[in-house]
Amino acid sequence: MCSRPCKPRTCQCPFHQRRAFKPIGVPMTELPQVILCADELEALRLCDLEGLMQEDAGNRMGISRGTVQRILHRARGKVIRALIEGHALVLEPETKESCE
Repeated sequence: MCSRPCKPRTCQCPFHQRRAFKPIGVPMTELPQVILCADELEALRLCDLEGLMQEDAGNRMGISRGTVQRILHRARGKVIRALIEGHALVLEPETKESCE
């Protein structure tokens, strides 16, 4: 049984190439990487930075409130893991299948 295809998401990410945030003094080649996808960054931006409710963020992204909630949970976990465990946080400009 196949899973349902991913619904396209509207993301207005302010960048068009990969960016990384990492601890000072450690070469990128020595750090584990945590990938934050465009839809995860967009959900964080809309809900946490702009203060929108999940339903309003979902309307802007063209997805359901429940999907926004799942994306936020995943994104917040990735950000806190990178901060606490000292990993590099890599921002992907496009949503990819590997981010699901």
